[in-house]
Amino acid sequence: MSEKIQKVLARVGLGSRRAMEEWIDAGRVSVNGQVATLGDRIEEGDELRVDGRVIDFATEEDSIRRVVLYYKPEGEVCTRTDPSGRPTVFDALPKLKDQRWVAIGRLDINSQGLLLFTTDGDLANRMMHPSSNIEREYAVRVHGQVSEENLEALRNGVMLVDGPAKFDEIVDRGGEGTNHWYHVILREGRKREVRRMWETQGVQVSRLIRVRYGDVLLPRNLKAGRWVELDKDSIDQLAESCGAALRKRTGLYGRAKARSERAVEKEVRRGGYLRRRRY
Repeated sequence: MSEKIQKVLARVGLGSRRAMEEWIDAGRVSVNGQVATLGDRIEEGDELRVDGRVIDFATEEDSIRRVVLYYKPEGEVCTRTDPSGRPTVFDALPKLKDQRWVAIGRLDINSQGLLLFTTDGDLANRMMHPSSNIEREYAVRVHGQVSEENLEALRNGVMLVDGPAKFDEIVDRGGEGTNHWYHVILREGRKREVRRMWETQGVQVSRLIRVRYGDVLLPRNLKAGRWVELDKDSIDQLAESCGAALRKRTGLYGRAKARSERAVEKEVRRGGYLRRRRY
């Protein structure tokens, strides 16, 4: 089965598909000794080179579909590299060979909580696409007085600069003084959407934690800055929820799985378990 060259190059971790298209247009890519052009396809057994260097690759069907759940702490950015030298969410992820991690959604630098990463770009795109209608749940601590009228407005919909937005559900989780916790659910992932929605009601979000993405929950015993790998059943459930095809090569097996589990167990023992979080 053939694939577009830019898709293969992106999967092995050389850059985004758009960047790979620019490389192809610049004549840096060749297949079987011939300079590639945009739209060309490649299949197993072809010789792929970039700037004369042979690139090892596997077909999409032969590559392993993996998903990791990462607990993003505050202060990390959701980019591969940062000009300001700030830590990125990719720094702590397990290393890959001939593949690259693709983030499923983002969180701003001041937010924390659940982030999913996968080696399957199609799965990531489907999970993020509005047509998949996948829920995101956040624990939100707001500072200021919130009335029932404010909550009703957020349920019915408020107008942001990039269009209307609303919470599908708001659950009061209590609090003290002017600091109050709520759990909110929505099905979009616009930039700073949760914060901006609360700001329309004259209150500021002082803490924001994503605790669920679809059916995947943030584990209570996972320390911030650590990750866990999802098993085949969990990954297949994600794929079915967004209409992605199932794959045989899903999740880690054998020695690779055992090594991953030992690494996670070691981090948990060293870091200890979190106290029960209030959210």
